[in-house]
Amino acid sequence: MYTWTSKFWFVSPLNFSDEVRAGLELPERVIVHDTTLRDGEQQAGVVFRKNEKVKIATALDEVGVDRVEVGMPATSQEDFEAVREVAKLGLRAKVMAFSRCLKHDVDLALKADVSGVVMELPSSKHIIEYGYGLTEDRAINMAVEATEYAKQHGLFVTLLAIDLTRADYELLKRIAGSVRDLADSFTIADTFGVVSPFAMGYLTKQVKMIIKKPVEVHPHNDFGLAVANALAAVAAGASAVHVTVNGIGERAGNAALEETVLALELLLGVKTGVKYDKLYSLSKLVEQLSGVRLPPHKPIVGESPYKVESGMVTDWWVSAREVRPTEVFPILPELVGRREGIEIVLGKKSGKANIVEALKELGIDPAKVGADSLVRILAEVKFYSTLKKGPVTREEFSLIVKRVLGS
Repeated sequence: MYTWTSKFWFVSPLNFSDEVRAGLELPERVIVHDTTLRDGEQQAGVVFRKNEKVKIATALDEVGVDRVEVGMPATSQEDFEAVREVAKLGLRAKVMAFSRCLKHDVDLALKADVSGVVMELPSSKHIIEYGYGLTEDRAINMAVEATEYAKQHGLFVTLLAIDLTRADYELLKRIAGSVRDLADSFTIADTFGVVSPFAMGYLTKQVKMIIKKPVEVHPHNDFGLAVANALAAVAAGASAVHVTVNGIGERAGNAALEETVLALELLLGVKTGVKYDKLYSLSKLVEQLSGVRLPPHKPIVGESPYKVESGMVTDWWVSAREVRPTEVFPILPELVGRREGIEIVLGKKSGKANIVEALKELGIDPAKVGADSLVRILAEVKFYSTLKKGPVTREEFSLIVKRVLGS
């Protein structure tokens, strides 16, 4: 049974109130489909070599995702070999390849020995015409032929409806109706990240009524709403979410695995099967191999969420840490496998509580320093932090203390 508070987290009880949850179609468990190695790699400038894909796929399996989308075999010979190599690992997760609606792509997936394919299906009139240069009839026929071919050869098929959030409703019904008896599932792709969570919930319900098959969601983050849209789709009955580690991906990226999983579990009470304590190490692995550095304020796996500089908040933390540490930090770092704890930073916004804690670290009894000296130390910390436009290190703090105390 999920609760809004525990030893490691403290979220709003409203998330679990009957009034809030009324009308939601939340599943007990959602499928986590990771596409770091395909859509994540589509972020400009990111390249994963074959051995790196093997490392990341292994780590993804260890963290507990249900599917690993390794890449598009048609992209290059090395990509084909990477997909095949991961398929040979014997992972618990389902290993999948990305393909176009082409028999050639399906053949490559079969040669790579994957168990399933994510098959892209152009779904809006403008993408079909301007992006693919096809007629609607030709696009639909290609989807039907390729899906039939893949199913005849024993592959699991989820059709990824490209640009579905900008599609005409009548075309949606026509496309979905033509393939609903063929594919195993149907994925709503907000390819350009242009839908609101409210619209995503509505669209998910509409697709479910048309398709009569499991519905999945593949959100992009162009408006910063990828995670919110993933949650909205799940709350409307979607059975799987497509995510990437650290949210890397095309343009502004995808729904971040670590954010989506914790939001589903801790805010909605939906199980994912993901092991929280491996999320941080997975994030750092992908950060290293992708070359995409995390901003410090990145939720869950960034550095700032577990630091405090503000004097007032430091007061709260010092008062609450032994009784309820989640009073100030709603998610504790150890939940996601971080070894370092909460860090009290010294800087422009610091107060006396920061200074007291830092003095204790130096082995100095704050009570013996005196009120006037505390005020002087704090003033110097604020001045130096402002001067350098950054935090004061413990080494710099030690020098300040020696100067003020004259020792």
